[in-house]
Amino acid sequence: MKLKGKKIIALIHDDFEDLELWYPVLRLREEGATVHIVGDEGNKKYIGKYGVPAQSDFAFTEIDPSQYDALLVPGGWAPDKLRRFKEVIDIVKYMDENEKPIGQICHAGWVLISAKILKGKKVTSTPGIKDDMENAGAVWLDVPSIVDGHIVSSRRPPDLPEYMKDFIEVLEKKNS
Repeated sequence: MKLKGKKIIALIHDDFEDLELWYPVLRLREEGATVHIVGDEGNKKYIGKYGVPAQSDFAFTEIDPSQYDALLVPGGWAPDKLRRFKEVIDIVKYMDENEKPIGQICHAGWVLISAKILKGKKVTSTPGIKDDMENAGAVWLDVPSIVDGHIVSSRRPPDLPEYMKDFIEVLEKKNS
């Protein structure tokens, strides 16, 4: 178990991309990490784009990001909602300032854009937000997964295996 003792925040809101939340959560749990699903309310059921539910463990206001080793932001339409919460932006900024691994896939780049942490970073995302990423100062590449320091980004569900391999590797190195 490569990640035993590691704690990870997985952000959630309605219309998250089902695979982009669950695949990373399950892979990280398989590696021994504790993954807390965190939404605007604790103990609330959120429904993914394709109908798969997920229950939040905590609300944004109930967690202390300093107690966590990494952050995951799934895609779907949830990122457009997540980036409207000051608490989410504060969590992202904290993780970035402390160089803790941040994983983002597909439309999740919107959250990092709103936190203003992408200037000069090499990233990928769904091509649909390429212009948004570049306008935020990022260098956008059309690749399955890319690591730039502590930020790991990916395009879409078919890229999940490569994305999680990279994310787990960054988390192992950062926190070992």
